[in-house]
Amino acid sequence: MEKVPLEITGIEYSQTHSGSYVLHLKEIHGNRHMPIVIGSFEAQAIAVELEKMVPNRPMTHDLFKPIFSAFNVSVQEVIIHQFREGLFIAKITLVGEDGIPTDIDSRSSDAVAIAVRFNAPIYTTKQVINEVNNISEGYSSSTDEDDMKNLVHEVDLDEPLEEVSVDDLEQQLEEALENEDYELASKIRDEINKRKK
Repeated sequence: MEKVPLEITGIEYSQTHSGSYVLHLKEIHGNRHMPIVIGSFEAQAIAVELEKMVPNRPMTHDLFKPIFSAFNVSVQEVIIHQFREGLFIAKITLVGEDGIPTDIDSRSSDAVAIAVRFNAPIYTTKQVINEVNNISEGYSSSTDEDDMKNLVHEVDLDEPLEEVSVDDLEQQLEEALENEDYELASKIRDEINKRKK
């Protein structure tokens, strides 16, 4: 099985799948992309860790760090190894004290949420990424540009962040974290960081 290393390039709200998000993965040594539709909880779990936010209470995926540490278990890698009927299937490879790898079946979104917490590499297979890109090319050739634009949309906010002062943004960031709206908090933090550069 030829592994293809992936990196996360973003998470966006999907209007084609109500209440869901699209996790964008891209091959590190190439131009192929692998969008995965994930739930809002998993999107928040990934975004929180990517943005190095500290939630008021640990999220479910955060619990794996102290548990694995207590039993001397590390995450070796995550691999999204199957694409079946529109669903991605992944496995998390763990290594215990004995040094023997053990594969754990997982949803792709949970696997990525674990990978970002342990700085573990994320892979797919050549077959999976080829299949996904073949489907994308077929879709784009049979639809017009407007339909393609409607596949994924960023979250629309009531007031554009560019028009909000930095002080107000920082206050909104605190409120978003208190309300556990990590997706919004991520966008606000991005805007604050952009202005401080």
